Amino acid sequence: MKPFEQIVAVHGATVLRVCRAVVGPSDADDAWSETFLAALRAYPALDVEANVEAWLVTIAHRKAIDLIRARGRAPIPLETLPESISTIGLPEKSDPDLWPALAALPPKQRQAVAYHYLTGLPHRDIADILGGTTDAARRAAADGIKALRLRLAAAPPPERPTPELTLRPAPVAEGTSP
Repeated sequence: MKPFEQIVAVHGATVLRVCRAVVGPSDADDAWSETFLAALRAYPALDVEANVEAWLVTIAHRKAIDLIRARGRAPIPLETLPESISTIGLPEKSDPDLWPALAALPPKQRQAVAYHYLTGLPHRDIADILGGTTDAARRAAADGIKALRLRLAAAPPPERPTPELTLRPAPVAEGTSP
């Protein structure tokens, strides 16, 4: 195996391009550093026949995605506090029909839908969590979405108050009769 320093010298620019493409130039250096730290830990166990560049690009992609997710969870400082209580994290406030429909799904479908569509986990990770195959996790998510669509399509539309109409006579020009 080549010394790790040579791996960095040969593939460092490629990894940096991947990081810039995924997270942008401002966060690319952080993703690049995280990539090579993870690669350094795993390098001794890497198969001699492995495609090192592809392996590094895969790590870079995952580290860049991790960075994007971490930035998305970071609090945003505000100059003034909002006037009302936020409904973020209170699903019943944002869509009163969706959450009862989701709760009515069988547990594996509900979990597969939540893990895949709400958190973005790939089906293979969902299979590990739920204990099954990737195909079973994909099927559970698809069946859950289908059931939600059917249930929500059958639900009557929410009642909305009808505005009261006030009829006023049209203005009449001077010298004419209505």
